[in-house]
Amino acid sequence: MSAFLRVENLTHIYPGKIKALESINLEIGEGEVVAVLGRNGSGKTTLVKHFNGLLKPTKGNVWIGDMNAKKHSVAKLSAKVGYVFQNSNHQTFLPSVEQELRYGCENIGLDEETIQERVERVTELFQLEDILETNPFDLNSTQRKEVGMASILAIEPKVIVLDEPTTGQDHAGSERIKEVITMLKEQGHIVILVTHDMQLVGELDCRVVVISNGKKLADGAAREVFKDKAMLKEASLEPPQVMTLAEQLTSFGVNDHVLTVEEMIKEYKRVKKLDINKQLQTS
Repeated sequence: MSAFLRVENLTHIYPGKIKALESINLEIGEGEVVAVLGRNGSGKTTLVKHFNGLLKPTKGNVWIGDMNAKKHSVAKLSAKVGYVFQNSNHQTFLPSVEQELRYGCENIGLDEETIQERVERVTELFQLEDILETNPFDLNSTQRKEVGMASILAIEPKVIVLDEPTTGQDHAGSERIKEVITMLKEQGHIVILVTHDMQLVGELDCRVVVISNGKKLADGAAREVFKDKAMLKEASLEPPQVMTLAEQLTSFGVNDHVLTVEEMIKEYKRVKKLDINKQLQTS
């Protein structure tokens, strides 16, 4: 898989000589879902803000396709990299949902027919038909988050960054976001999550990049990364609760590779069946 997004020796120093990132290297290919994890202040948000030009490297380069992000504006990069903010209030500013959905498309110069087609597509995807004339600030947090995601998807960027997408969401809202992420992956988009939601990461079973004190500590499959106890301790992270439970039950025959509740249920049924068969054989 060829990399569409490449980070080469990225270092970022904020005013006051505060080093937020140091020599980060990263390659992400089409169709990948990547969760960027780290405690508050680790540098993860600083990292992803380089992908659409919100921040520029102090040293090193960030490539989006054949575009060096250091040499292009946020407006130009936004056609390739969509950024959905954690706080929807930072993203919505127009008086109606429909205007929000149209804005990005108009900003990159699409013709009216294309704009209308894309607005209709994301409206149907997020089931926004009944609120198109509603002011986004009159919506609940789940609806505002979905409007923010829909407005970005209407632009059809190759890369979509979701900053804490499940924060403030109820169970139904979180499930909807997970479904959208899976759909985007299937369509070939790159989805990058900045999140503290370990359950979401586990359920997506995606690639994980761990940032701590501005450095990359780990990069690999969630199942493998979450088994590295020393690394997790250094990064002040905890694996999904169900994985911790599975590790505590290994003495009862449960495999410690469990990552989701569904997998734990299957393991429970498997172990229970083995126990019943053992009892039958000894009776």
